[in-house]
Amino acid sequence: MIIFGVAFLALCTLTGIFIGELLGKAIGVPANVGGVGIAMVLLILIGSYLKSRGLFSMESEQGVRFWSAVYIPIVVAMAAQQNVYGALSGGPMAILAGVAAVVIAFALVPVLSGIGQKKSDASTATLITEG
Repeated sequence: MIIFGVAFLALCTLTGIFIGELLGKAIGVPANVGGVGIAMVLLILIGSYLKSRGLFSMESEQGVRFWSAVYIPIVVAMAAQQNVYGALSGGPMAILAGVAAVVIAFALVPVLSGIGQKKSDASTATLITEG
């Protein structure tokens, strides 16, 4: 059932947030440290384990897929908002680091695009010569 997939996602999220809170307290940070990441790792590991054992039906997987399509963009937007607040309060060095990261990411787009093009061009050439 789809509801089992939603319940599984909720369980992983709550567990990840709890572990993130404990980790934050353990290192002396008054915040959740990596709770969403821990939740995603739990979701992948436990989901793969259950699927390999045949305990995770296709309907349950649809429930996870539905909420992951909604959940991940929301979490990314929330994290980006927190990073902007941190950068503005952190001073010019934090803003400079953020701008540098964006510039480097934009510079890597053509490189990654070129890698994908080379592979698809080679496979097209192989199909043409075999045909």
